[in-house]
Amino acid sequence: MHAPQGSAERLFEQGSGSLRPLALSVVVPVFDEAESLRPLYDQLRLVMQDQEAEIIFVDDGSRDGSFDVLQELHDEDPRVKVVRFRRNFGKTAALSAGFQLARGRNVVTIDADLQDDPAEISHLCAKLDEGYDLVSGWRQRRIDPLSKRLPSSFFNLAVRSFTGIHLHDFNCGLKAYRRNVVEDLRLYGEQHRFIPLLANWRGFKVTEVPVNHRPRKHGHSKFGAGRLSAGFLDFMQVLFLTTYMRSPLRLFGAAGVGVFAVGLVLGLYLTAIWLGGESIGRRPLLTLAVLLMVAGLQLISTGLVGEMLRNVTYNPREEYAIEQILD
Repeated sequence: MHAPQGSAERLFEQGSGSLRPLALSVVVPVFDEAESLRPLYDQLRLVMQDQEAEIIFVDDGSRDGSFDVLQELHDEDPRVKVVRFRRNFGKTAALSAGFQLARGRNVVTIDADLQDDPAEISHLCAKLDEGYDLVSGWRQRRIDPLSKRLPSSFFNLAVRSFTGIHLHDFNCGLKAYRRNVVEDLRLYGEQHRFIPLLANWRGFKVTEVPVNHRPRKHGHSKFGAGRLSAGFLDFMQVLFLTTYMRSPLRLFGAAGVGVFAVGLVLGLYLTAIWLGGESIGRRPLLTLAVLLMVAGLQLISTGLVGEMLRNVTYNPREEYAIEQILD
């Protein structure tokens, strides 16, 4: 049975709290992967056969008949849930929708292209049982062309260097989460690449395990040069949110003071030579000194405005993440 028009909103409003919890939820974002869906389902079914589990496929605006295949799988197996977006909203939105509907104590994400091996799910969940909150797959022997592997390696190196989180493969689609992690995450834009970083910032224990990676059999990669540049812009966004969101004045104020100080030193130097009788009216250094001081004041003002906005929107429950309460 398919949900009637308009019932999807009610389903999301109810969430999974009123439904019986399961041991495992597998969330699969789908975009134009019609040929891979049934083989993926068959492999996931083998993984799920000994436990109470569900598969949540999120069709992110596919145009190749993927939803028709998903309808068939849903009709055949009540454990298969399907969400269909009206258009392509991106992988982050697809994961968010799947997380919102997931009922499992553990939640696993896996890409629909068959390159991630569903047999690795048990290894990831076993690592969760060791006390970790998020376990990311590490495609140690990645089966992809150099045009994908080289930018990805550079990207992972940059994220490790700036954040201090020592994962080798931030963007692997195969990850396992405890339920409280997916409930705590607030994802938007293209933040799916940085879920381990966001979870670590919230105090969750993050690790990785090597996983089997397979060559693509059907369809084509959605990776392009545009995604690489967009990924670094998203990284700058997430780095700011996790480092300076709670005190924007520390970033903008420090930069502003530094820029203003350079302009002030130049201004004092020009003042000294002007007092010595030398003309400074036509010197480019005077223009530079004024611009630097004005820019410094603007940066400090931006930090102050950020602090005022933060004060207005302050929510104390977002300042910490509680793991346990003994009452």
